[in-house]
Amino acid sequence: MSLLDEEGNQDESLESKTLSAEDQVKDHSTGTRVVAGQIFLESGKSESQSENEENFHSQEEEKENSLEELNSLEMSNLLNKDLEEAEVQSPVLTAIGGTADGEPCHFPFLFMEKEYAECTADGREDGRLWCATTYDYKKDQKWGFCESEEQSNKRRQMQEAEDVYQIGMKILNESSKKAQKKVAYQYLLKAADMNHTKAMEKVSYALLFGDYLKQNIQSSKELFEKLTEEGSPKGQMALGFLYASGLGVNSSQAKALVYYTFGALGGNLIAHMILGYRYWAGIGVLQSCESALTHYRLVANHVASDISLTGGTVVQRIRLADEVENPGMASGMLEEDLIQYYQFLAEKGDVQAQVGLGQLHLHGGRGVEQNHQRAFEYFNQAANAGNSHAMAFLGKMYSEGSDVVPQSNETALQYFKKAADMGNPVGQSGLGMAYLYGRGVPVNYELALKYFQKAAEQGWVDGQLQLGSMYYNGIGVKKDYKQALKYFNLASQGGHILAFYNLAQMHATGTGVMRSCHTAVELFKNVCERGRWSERLMTAYNSYKDGDSNSAVVQYLLLAEQGYEVAQSNAAFILDQKEASIVGENETYPRALLHWNRAASQGYTVARIKLGDYHFYGFGTDVDYETAFIHYRLASEQQHSAQAMFNLGYMHEKGLGIKQDIHLAKRFYDMAAEASPDAQVPVFLALCKLGVIYSLQYIREINIREVFSHIDMDQLLGPEWDLYLMTIIALLLGTIIAYRQRQHQAIPRAAGLRPAVPQQEPPPEHQPPQ
Repeated sequence: MSLLDEEGNQDESLESKTLSAEDQVKDHSTGTRVVAGQIFLESGKSESQSENEENFHSQEEEKENSLEELNSLEMSNLLNKDLEEAEVQSPVLTAIGGTADGEPCHFPFLFMEKEYAECTADGREDGRLWCATTYDYKKDQKWGFCESEEQSNKRRQMQEAEDVYQIGMKILNESSKKAQKKVAYQYLLKAADMNHTKAMEKVSYALLFGDYLKQNIQSSKELFEKLTEEGSPKGQMALGFLYASGLGVNSSQAKALVYYTFGALGGNLIAHMILGYRYWAGIGVLQSCESALTHYRLVANHVASDISLTGGTVVQRIRLADEVENPGMASGMLEEDLIQYYQFLAEKGDVQAQVGLGQLHLHGGRGVEQNHQRAFEYFNQAANAGNSHAMAFLGKMYSEGSDVVPQSNETALQYFKKAADMGNPVGQSGLGMAYLYGRGVPVNYELALKYFQKAAEQGWVDGQLQLGSMYYNGIGVKKDYKQALKYFNLASQGGHILAFYNLAQMHATGTGVMRSCHTAVELFKNVCERGRWSERLMTAYNSYKDGDSNSAVVQYLLLAEQGYEVAQSNAAFILDQKEASIVGENETYPRALLHWNRAASQGYTVARIKLGDYHFYGFGTDVDYETAFIHYRLASEQQHSAQAMFNLGYMHEKGLGIKQDIHLAKRFYDMAAEASPDAQVPVFLALCKLGVIYSLQYIREINIREVFSHIDMDQLLGPEWDLYLMTIIALLLGTIIAYRQRQHQAIPRAAGLRPAVPQQEPPPEHQPPQ
């Protein structure tokens, strides 16, 4: 299933969990969470803080208790009053037409020996809803319609649209063929024409990205505007994106911010993520770490709660600029023939190939689609051959459960035990989870701790993560934030999303560490970028590889708005190459410059050098050597870029944006050669040129005649220096003559080869027409 197919279902499930903005903050600031089988206490204060404040709280406790009693009484009275008012003010349905026009509907009412608690269309061929105004319809024959004819027609139209939408979604979810998906979108288009909100959302995004429908920014904009009027958070977020990127509309960061804010208030997670990045980077708003933290934490909570025990899908970050400049460099993608080679090895019984392919299909990524069925088959083959790693992963699959593998704690436990007995860290960690949560065995914290420690000692991230969690919450051990921090740090080095999440919570609340908003935001941002929407990085890359640069650039631009540095640099690269026709030629470089700037601010060296190049050559901005020099110097000092050092050397040599200094130029050239072996040849040539320039400059500065007039050749070379000079010239002439004679003698020896006969031109009648 493609990302676009899943996007609607995923967002609905996420948004269904979403509370109001105030409730969300309350929900995530205190209380206990269970994330992917891990207990996590989100305390607002650290232990040290609570100890320091204990005395103060005890003094204030009596006052608070008395106030709480009063407040609770007042609140209960207010609530009771509100409930009474709500009951009084609840709307009463009035019958329209029929035999009891204007009378209130009676619920429940009896019809055909069945009680109805709401209006029904039973007994009517036209499908109009009706109700009885007395309990027994058969006895009193008192009834009326619950809706006018106009309302009835509208309801039936919406029901028809819903049926068409469901047919389209069924085809979309059940088929993997592109042709079938295109058919599905025809149904969705039909439902969208009937004003079905969810269908309009899916169609508008398909038109925006060119997924299964021809890309049409204008049509997608019209649908987004319609959705926005209806209050759709998805429509609001997308309209904000169009204004932010200037696609189909005149760019307006103020309007973009308004629409993003409405989308976020409606519970759209991508809108929250975009606002988090904007507050973090200060784009269109005043920079505010705390505001960024609020938005990022909310999204990170949802991402963390969706992480399964198997770890979720792998985020593939491929840089287009690196691929073009270094074609031989591995992009992280596996070639098709390499995958086929591994499959061949797996079929021949190569256990390592089976385990490797099993992991690839379990998590997806590197050009391989997630496929639990294939993963299960490969792990099964390897497990039957006695591979402990495969046994452990089978245990994980049974523990997690899926459409392919039914959830079974008993089967998972058997595989974990087999793997753990063979010393496998994945099996040990799985067994620890079983004892921690009583999955198939009684809860035993001591054994859980023992197995997690064994797994952590072997460097397995799940073991490290769970150990950190146990120390953090004091489960089976004494609460120890320093130990928790240590193990979370170790797990984060292995790339575990929940480790980043837990570290972010600790830094955000100052638990076990000094509170650091900046560190917390960076960690939460990392978690947010592992959400399901990151799969669009791969779809954008595939669009670019298929030659659809317009679709690719729009997808990268949306991801760039969410703060993905790789998307910012890829969008800038496509614009820089002038491959996207949807962007006007005059706007290409300024927009590329904007995204190079954002990528550079996130630490991407190539983007920083590109900024220098744009200011040096005047692409998308005025020529500004001083600004170019600043960017090159930043790239040189912060990222030790050889290219930046070479450019600084050139600018010092020419005196561009800085005072001319040949000595500093040589120093930067030498630094570039040391920083990268690839720079040695261009540096050698630059130094040769620099040597010639230096020599000429030196000669220009001195008076040659004056120098020669002071040189006494008799004193320098002796009284017979002219004889030595004539001898040397004679020897040189003799050498040249001997060399020329040898060349003339060598030509006849090589003449044994027959010279090529010049090809005669064909007769005029056989000559090809001009």
